[in-house]
Amino acid sequence: MIVNLRQTLTATKPALARHALLGLYASGAHRLAPASVRGMGAIFMLHRVREPDDTDFAPNRILEITPDYLDALLGHVRARGLVCLSLDEAVTRIAVGDTSERFVVFTLDDGYKDNLTVAAPIFARHSAPFTVYLATSLPDGTAELWWVVLERIIASANELRVRFADGEETFTSRSVADKKAAWDAIYWRLRAMGEPALRAEVRRLAGAHSVNIAAVTHELAMSWDELRTLAANPYASIEAHTASHIALAQISGEEASNDIAKGLARHEAELGRRPQHFSYPYGDPTSAGTRDFEIAKSFGFRSATTTRKGLIRSAHAQNLTHLPRLSLNGDYQDLRILDVLMSGLPFAMAKAMGSSGID
Repeated sequence: MIVNLRQTLTATKPALARHALLGLYASGAHRLAPASVRGMGAIFMLHRVREPDDTDFAPNRILEITPDYLDALLGHVRARGLVCLSLDEAVTRIAVGDTSERFVVFTLDDGYKDNLTVAAPIFARHSAPFTVYLATSLPDGTAELWWVVLERIIASANELRVRFADGEETFTSRSVADKKAAWDAIYWRLRAMGEPALRAEVRRLAGAHSVNIAAVTHELAMSWDELRTLAANPYASIEAHTASHIALAQISGEEASNDIAKGLARHEAELGRRPQHFSYPYGDPTSAGTRDFEIAKSFGFRSATTTRKGLIRSAHAQNLTHLPRLSLNGDYQDLRILDVLMSGLPFAMAKAMGSSGID
């Protein structure tokens, strides 16, 4: 069980991690975790909140949770004695070492319409603050939500010819099983090419299969007027997530700085305030590293979050520009899993076995 947990927490297959975490819950070991591994609290990562559709091929469903789960989650964390803090207040507590209460922070990446129409009323009903990390190309209408575009290409196509770094390959995508297999075969190989090349190939595929990238953005993203409505919500804060939602580690330092600066300028021009907090697009080690943490620090952000998995600990007062988060994506919509993760035990076990990328 321990070896399995170590492997699955760092795996790219969420179903394996889910199985291991539920096994740990069944064992009851998380209830015996010492206070020393529980940390100060957690920053949760969400993307979209919406009712699921009946589509069988929906690989990006892992970036969604249902409204009912968010509602249950907010009640559950309070029942467990956790306080829901704004990101700004949580960072203040981390910086001064205030461990008087364990806390949770809710963050939602990118800037989707359902953050306003679906999620915001649920947070308000629970009097719970939340943060939207905004990539300003979404309301500008220039964002390339390539992961959604790729899903729609595969969904609509019977066959795809994809140009990878090592040559072109053809994939059949007639049945749902074909489409799932094609996604699994294509997605990570495109990611391995680096984002500039990845985006170029998705643009080519979108043209070949008549998928309108701009229309996808318009459909899913908040407009600036909608963001102004959200900014007036007393429970909401809107912070920075670059302009173009690009993996900073895969472009030059100058390009990375320029993209952050462009996002800040657009944000301030449209919403009237300069963001104080930042989130790295994608946030994994291939997308944001030491150089990018230093770039974020140079902009004077109070904090910056990654997607590295882990709880917040007192030591993070010295590392406010690369804070970990806990994903609450579609594969982990289970309050039992939340209890195991918040116990800190999985991360302590992984660390004891020398696993990296956990905390």
